[in-house]
Amino acid sequence: MNLLGSFRSRLGRGRAHSVPAEGSGRADGSAARGDPVAPSGGQAGAPAGRRGADLLASIGEYARFYWAVAFFWLGSLLWSLAASLLGLLLPPRAGARAGQFLIMSGFRLFLLHMRLLGLFHCDLSALDRLRKEGPLLLVANHPALLDAVLVISRLPRVVCLTKAGLWRNPFLGGCIRLARYIRSDSPLRLVREAKEAVRRGDHLLMIFPEGTRTATGPVNRFKAGIAVVARATGIPVQTIFLEGSFPYLAKGWPLLRKPRFPLVYRARLGRRFSADGDAREFLEELERYYRQVLARTPSIPAR
Repeated sequence: MNLLGSFRSRLGRGRAHSVPAEGSGRADGSAARGDPVAPSGGQAGAPAGRRGADLLASIGEYARFYWAVAFFWLGSLLWSLAASLLGLLLPPRAGARAGQFLIMSGFRLFLLHMRLLGLFHCDLSALDRLRKEGPLLLVANHPALLDAVLVISRLPRVVCLTKAGLWRNPFLGGCIRLARYIRSDSPLRLVREAKEAVRRGDHLLMIFPEGTRTATGPVNRFKAGIAVVARATGIPVQTIFLEGSFPYLAKGWPLLRKPRFPLVYRARLGRRFSADGDAREFLEELERYYRQVLARTPSIPAR
């Protein structure tokens, strides 16, 4: 539907071009001020050529976009099947490492594919500093569905706190179960598994304190889970800021709706917090910090 509408819009704009009367130059009479008058054949041919080039460019961009979507979900399905098989063969600890590696490498391959298609530019190099640190509790704002993909693609040993529904997802569930990600549906289970992850050497636990994608900027109200996990594990809280040039896959964005390309993303590291003291004060301070920083951060220009 979007593709057909785009083509009609382009053709409609082409028909709306005014054609100057013979010998008068442009329709606004600019030829009388000394502007050159193109031959009549050029007047008819140039707009048609531009319309044709625009149409071909639009077709190519739609084709690359839908191929990228198919590439992600097909690749996720194959990764999930492989992870389900490895889960039957490997002991839990080795399986967790294999699952984390599969997820990281799969996300990295997808982002590389997007860059090669000319659909995506990003600067995630700030995250590389965290590879050899830990244990840390990583918290990030959550403007879009790609946020976890961006962060995990750079870090090999991340355990995410995830919604329970993802464990049953045929495209993602196999890798999530193998990597021993943590379900967030039970507070007691959440705390127990987060502490276990730290004890077994998973250096980086990742959580989105908003609980879902941002609906009203700069961030939603933070959930209490971040304070509970930080207090229970006793590990420092590293803030991450994720910014994009276009709200692709933001709250309410349909999966197959094409955005404006290329997408540009950036990740930055913020302050590192300690959850010592009152949990409510920590939660309020963390949310206030995110609001202040994001409010004064200039938007990323599109390319």
